[in-house]
Amino acid sequence: PFLDQSNYKQLLGVLDYSFLFAYAVGMYFSGIIGERLPIRLYLTFGMLTSGFFTALFGLGYFFNIHSLSFYAFVQIANGLVQTTGWPSVVTCISNWFGKGRRGLIMGIWNSHTSVGNILGSLIAGYWVSSCWGLSFVVPGIIIAAMGIVCFLFLIEHPRDVKCTLSQEKSLLKKQSNGLNGFKPKDQTPKVKDPTTSVESETVCLLPGNENGCIPADHVITVTSESGSGVSAISFLRALQIPGVVEFSLCLLFAKLVSYTFLFWLPLYITNVEHFDAKKAGDLSTLFDVGGIVGGILAGIISDKSRKRASTCGLMLLLAAPTLYNFSAIIQMGLPATIGTLIVCGALVNGPYSLITTAVSADLGTHKSLKGNAKALSTVTAIIDGTGSVG
Repeated sequence: PFLDQSNYKQLLGVLDYSFLFAYAVGMYFSGIIGERLPIRLYLTFGMLTSGFFTALFGLGYFFNIHSLSFYAFVQIANGLVQTTGWPSVVTCISNWFGKGRRGLIMGIWNSHTSVGNILGSLIAGYWVSSCWGLSFVVPGIIIAAMGIVCFLFLIEHPRDVKCTLSQEKSLLKKQSNGLNGFKPKDQTPKVKDPTTSVESETVCLLPGNENGCIPADHVITVTSESGSGVSAISFLRALQIPGVVEFSLCLLFAKLVSYTFLFWLPLYITNVEHFDAKKAGDLSTLFDVGGIVGGILAGIISDKSRKRASTCGLMLLLAAPTLYNFSAIIQMGLPATIGTLIVCGALVNGPYSLITTAVSADLGTHKSLKGNAKALSTVTAIIDGTGSVG
C-alpha cells in the first residue's frame, strides 16, 4: 500500500515492528489470562480474531486504503490476539504426554510452526505480485476456519475423556495394597466431590520416592469442571522457577535470528540472487525445512542425554560461524544457497523449538511447584514473550 512513496521500506518496517512489539508485550499478559480460562475457548477466540484482523489487513487492498495508521492498528491488534496461541497449545500438548520422550514428541509436533511458515510463504507469494490483498484474506479465512474446528474437537486434558495413564493405574494399585511403606488410608486422596479425579501428570512426572512418584500429601486433586483445585501461579513466582530467566534470555537471541530470516530473507535473496518475489519466497522456505529437521534432532539428543541446556548451547555455538559466513556462501550459487539455508535453519530453529516446547513444559511442571500444574501457560508465555523481544 506504500509503493508510491519513496520511504515505503521504512513504512513496511514500522508494520513489522508494530506487530512484533504488540506480540512481545501481550504475551506476558496472555499466559496469565490463559492460565485462568478454558484452553479450548481461549484458543478459539484467538484464532477467530486473528483471522478477522489478518483478513482486514488484506481488505485494505480492495478498499484502496493507503493510511499507515490503519495498517499499524490492524497489526497491533493482530499481534495481541495471536498471543493466545502458543501458551494454550503448549499447555494442551503437555497435558497429554509425559516427560520421558517429551523432546522427541514435541520436536515432531513443533514442526507445525515451520510447516505453517512454509505454507504462509507459498500462499502469500502466490498473490503477492498480482493481488496482494488475497495474501492476507486467504490465510485469515484458513485460521478462522481452523478456530471453529478447534472449538468443536479440541480435548484439553485426558481427564476430559476419562482417560488415565498406565503409570497412574499402577500407582493407585500399589497404594491400595499398602506397598512402599505407605498405608492405604494415607495414600488415598481425600475427595470431597464425586466429580473430582487425581491429576495424572502430577503423580507420574514429578520425581519423589524410589518408585518415581511423589508422596500422597503432594498429590493435587482437580475438578473436571474448573480444571484445577489450585490457584494459578503468579508472574513473579513463575520467574523464580530455576531456569526460566536463563532459557528466556537464550530464546531472545535464537528468536532474534529466526525472525530476522523470516522477515528479511526473501528480500535478501531477491537482491543477491536477483530472483523475482515469488521465487525468493519459495526459496526462503528452505530455512523452515531445516527448522523441522533441527527441532526433531534437538528433541532426540536432549531426550537421550537428559541435557536440554547443553543441547541448545551446542547447536547455537555451531550456528554462529555458519551465520557469520552466510553472506559469502550464498553468493557461490544456488546449490550452496540451498544447503546453507537448511543447515542454518536446523541449527537456529532446533534450540528455538526445544526451548519453546519441551523446556517450557519441563519448567512449567518443575519440582519446586510441588505438583501445581497451573503454571504451564504462564511459564511458556514468559519464555516466548522474552524471545519475541529479540
